[in-house]
This record gives sequence, structure tokens and C-alpha cells, in this order.
Amino acid sequence: MFEDKSYYLDLFKVTEQQLRSLARKGMEAGGSYCDLFFENTACHDLLLRDGIVSSGGFHVDYGVGIRVLDGDRTGYAYSESTDMKAMTEAVMAASKIALGASERPAASGAMHTAPPRMGLRPENHYPYVNDWRLAEASRFVPALEKLQQSISSKDSRVLKVIVSLSDQVSDIMMFNSDEELVCDTRPLGALAVSVVFSHEGKTENKTVSRSYRTGYEMITDELLEEIANEAVAGIDERFEARRPKGGQMPVVMGAGASGILLHEAMGHAFEADFNRKGQSVFSGKIGQKVCDESISIVDDGTISRNRGAVNFDDEGIPGQKTFMVRDGILTSYLHDRISAAHYGVVPTGNGRRESFRYAPIPRMRATYMLGGKSRKEDIIASVKKGIFVDQFSNGQVQIGEGDFTFFVKSGFLIEEGRLTMPVKDINIIGNGPKALSDIIAVGNDPKIDEGAWTCGKGQSCPVSCGIPTVLINNLTVGGE
Repeated sequence: MFEDKSYYLDLFKVTEQQLRSLARKGMEAGGSYCDLFFENTACHDLLLRDGIVSSGGFHVDYGVGIRVLDGDRTGYAYSESTDMKAMTEAVMAASKIALGASERPAASGAMHTAPPRMGLRPENHYPYVNDWRLAEASRFVPALEKLQQSISSKDSRVLKVIVSLSDQVSDIMMFNSDEELVCDTRPLGALAVSVVFSHEGKTENKTVSRSYRTGYEMITDELLEEIANEAVAGIDERFEARRPKGGQMPVVMGAGASGILLHEAMGHAFEADFNRKGQSVFSGKIGQKVCDESISIVDDGTISRNRGAVNFDDEGIPGQKTFMVRDGILTSYLHDRISAAHYGVVPTGNGRRESFRYAPIPRMRATYMLGGKSRKEDIIASVKKGIFVDQFSNGQVQIGEGDFTFFVKSGFLIEEGRLTMPVKDINIIGNGPKALSDIIAVGNDPKIDEGAWTCGKGQSCPVSCGIPTVLINNLTVGGE
């Protein structure tokens, strides 16, 4: 949803003339580019524990971040006030950081790739009807109670249910030294449950979440039932699961949430700042074959109401769909303005930041693999001995080498083409580029997970991920 630009100018108490003045000041000492990022974010959260509302909160984050570029040097400063004096001090601080303490000649050229001039109203990827900011917290308590009661009624082993609802709406205004003025209003809601089960002296836990860029119309009876059903699904297998014998073997990744491995082990290595600095295993490999021709990998900011959607990124670049890998060929990195200038390409709309307190850097949005031609059942049937996994928890990735390890929350042994014993407490260990090249089957069941994924890269951003069922020919499974 967009308001007229006067709404944002009035909200941040600035005029277009003042914006131009600030941008000029950022370049007076020799900077090649200057931009301003204004933010007003209203956040609510509500927590229901054991059927009782145990906490709730509300806060507003308001301010402006100012960036000055001089070549590949970045100066950044922010102010929690949009008073002209405070902003002038911030822009001068950013300029000094970028240019250094000593006097320097003006930069020889702009260090960014400016896209065509942008209008105020692009395609809106997150329309909403009901504004979270206009709702009282008490409005949502019955829905949270209903979700808790539904989960408890579905399984007698439920010991504890914690339900959380968080929402935010951000008004954003961006202006730069190319005199591009971009405005956006971004809604985001997330509903999550954490359930503890107890059976014969053993406990298991499961977390389920849904998150969308939309208004509070997202809270429906259908969504509550969907979350409740997922929360209790597969608990029998969780209690029966054992730790299998480890070793090197084929691994079938289930559709949907397994996309977190794609995000972590491969997606980060496609972000252009790592490649520009030579830190990624994919540095210098644009145009080269990196996997089977049946594989295409996308990072997409245009999926309607998706958690990773962006009308504009945090540099004012329109949201878009970017093929990183197309038919097995590495075709693009994920760019912000700085890396795009370095490579001489147009920015891909991946310049993102946690808030006005942070400078933008290349970040993913919704990262997923396109579907292939194989049926899930046929992929599993092709494996004589291996592991099927569909839920992961914490993992670690080394961007430079591409090595990764992920902890598996749930899965099954595959024996003679059939899912047999449930497994747990295992690690999947491998190397991102090698795992990518070792994918030998891609399912026809692509799925984007709608959970409340958050990516950390020195700063946090909402993202989403997805994958079809895929067969990786050889990974290390850490077990007995």
C-alpha cells in the first residue's frame, strides 16, 4: 500500500528542498553518491503461555540513516531525529568517514549504477486491507486462545503451548543524490506456536510459524487450523525416532523447509559482496556451469504477500526476480548498488538493511529452486540406502570454503527405496558447491515455506526459502 509522497514528507517533517540540500552536503567534500533512508516502524507483540497472556509490547522505531560513498569507501551515520540540525550533523559525519580525515580531491566518477528514474508507485507486492497499527491487542487474544485450545485437543501428550503474534508496519522514504524519491509502506505479520509434548518420561518439542506481508486479515480460522494440524503432525515418529548409523550416503531433501540449506549453503555464496571481495567459492564463475542443467535457482522479491517480498529494496531499487542459476549456469550474483557498479551491471534489488541504523548490503529475499520433472515417490524409490530429511534447525556455513553442517530435526531412513525408521539427532555435513553439483534428481513439487524465517548477516532481515524434493548423491550423515 502506498500513500502520496506528501504523507511521507509530512511524517518525517522534511521538504524535498531539504532532501536535496542534505544530499548535496554529503557530496561537497568529494563524495560520489549520497542517499538518505527514513523509517517509521510501529511494532506490536503478544505472547500467550499456558492459556494466559503473559506479555505484550509496543514500540516505534523512527529515524534516518545517511550514507556517503567515495569510490568503494562507505561512510554511514544515523539520527533518531529528523530535525535538520541533527540530519546535517549525521550527513557530515558520514562524509568524513567515507572521505577520511584528510582533505581529498573529488571522486572521479559515481561509484554506483543508477537505474532508470523511478516513480512513486510500482507494482504493489504486499496489498493489505486491515492495518495492524489500527487494531487493539485485545482483538487477537481470542484467536491465540483458540489456537492453543485446538492444539491441546488434538493430542493428549501436549504438555505446554506457547503462542506468539508479532506485527509491524514500516513507512519508508528514500532519497538520493540522483534526486530519486521513493516511498513505501511495508506490513509484516508472524504467528508462531511452540509445543512441548511428553510421553513415557520423554519430551519432544515442535515449532510452527506462518508469516506474511499483509494486514491482520491474515488471522483466519483456516490459518489457525493449518498451524494446529502441523503442530501435532509427525509426533508419533518423533518419539519413535532413533539416531542411525552415520557415514556417507545419498540424502533426499523434502520439499519446502529444506530450502534453508539452499539459502545458507549456496545462497549466501551468491551474494555479490562476498564475490566482489573474492571471499566466495563462486567468485569469478559467472557464465560457468555449476550444477546439472535441470537446476535453476531464483531469488525473488516479487511474490505477493511473501515475507521476503520488496516493492523496493532499501536503496530504492524496484523489487524483481533474479535468476542466480539458470539451467545449471551461474548467471547472476545478488547485487546492491556498490557491487553492481563494480561489475558494471544493473542492481538486482538486493540492497537490504535491518533498520535505518544499518547501511544496506546484498541480502536474499525469497530464495528457491525451480521444480524439475521427477516425482517425489520415484526419487525415494531410486535410493537403496540413504536418509530423507525435511526439517532442520541450527546450521553453520563457511562462505569462503562453502562447507556447511546442519542439525536435522526430523527424517527417515531410506532402505530399498522405502521410508523406514524415523531418525533424529543427526548432522548433515557437506560443501555447498559440491552438494549443488551432486544433485542428481529434482522433484516436480516445488514449495516455498511460509515460516517466519530471519536471515542474520551482521544484521537481520525477513526472508523466505523453498525447494522441491531433491536427491543429493553424496553427503556425510553424522550418526552412530
